Amino acid sequence: MASTAQSRIKSISYAKYGYMFIAPFFIVYTFFQIWPLINTFILSLYGNGNNASEFVALENYQGLLFGSESNRAFRALHGQFTDAFLNTIILWVGNFIPQILLSLLLAVWFTDSKLHIPGQGFFKVVMYLPNIITAVSVAALFMRFISNTETSAVNVILTNMGNDPVKFENSVVWSRGIVMFIQTWMWFGNTMIMMMSGILGINPSLFEAANIDGASSGQVLRKITLPLLKPMVVYTLITSMIGGLQMFDIPFLYHSGEKAKDHLRTVAVFIYEQFRVGNNVHNPQYGIAGAASIMLFIVTAILGIFVFRMNRDQDEVRKKKERKALVKEYKKQQKLAKNGGMF
Repeated sequence: MASTAQSRIKSISYAKYGYMFIAPFFIVYTFFQIWPLINTFILSLYGNGNNASEFVALENYQGLLFGSESNRAFRALHGQFTDAFLNTIILWVGNFIPQILLSLLLAVWFTDSKLHIPGQGFFKVVMYLPNIITAVSVAALFMRFISNTETSAVNVILTNMGNDPVKFENSVVWSRGIVMFIQTWMWFGNTMIMMMSGILGINPSLFEAANIDGASSGQVLRKITLPLLKPMVVYTLITSMIGGLQMFDIPFLYHSGEKAKDHLRTVAVFIYEQFRVGNNVHNPQYGIAGAASIMLFIVTAILGIFVFRMNRDQDEVRKKKERKALVKEYKKQQKLAKNGGMF
């Protein structure tokens, strides 16, 4: 009787309260992310300047990707766009490699139980501090430290030593190297914290067993830390790649002239120049800017998916395929039994 009475009691679902709590995020995300992306795609299908209301379909994409023999403006924009993509890749790779290596090294040092580094908290705060400083402030700081102007700190030192001032911004090697250094300096503290959290999540008994067996620090790093830290490294790679492909602040602000240098023009800077200025301040290229934005989004998504799939756990992938095959075989057998052994 009790079980019959209990079965009549209506079950209460609290799922709706969970949806209520997460609804604000999805509302804000839709309003500030999804709709702007859709609107950007719509803009990319229309013309530029005085022809902004003219529907041109995929003409802007074709112009940016392949140029145009009959349209001189598209030929110029195609060259600028491809150069901007190349600059973006160079600047991102140039700051990510030293960033991840330095962060991993510091994370291993700070989490090694055999090392007793005094003042660890102070060093962690100092290393993370550049990450919370605005990019505008950092760019202004380095412009005063090393730039084309004769009043920059480095040029003042060179002048006092009897040497001529150096046009650092005009040099491809110097300017790119400075931007890479700034990006590394700003973000290695955040990456170090991420690596430390990953290392601290590893079972300490593994390190204790390795120490008992007499493993060296290098062997522990190669055989235990790096393999188990792979998910965090993949996460850092994907997030850094997304941020790197959208790099804007430092490459755009590191100049003492009227506009960013050609060898520092990233895709984001190219989009800004077209959207805000175009060929003329009163003739913005909304279609070109929209097409470039959508292509940047597509490239970022493709690379992110590629990196994620390349670094998946192969054993888990194999087990997932086996489970799907077993389910498929089970359904096949069920269908066979239902039809009396006949397909």
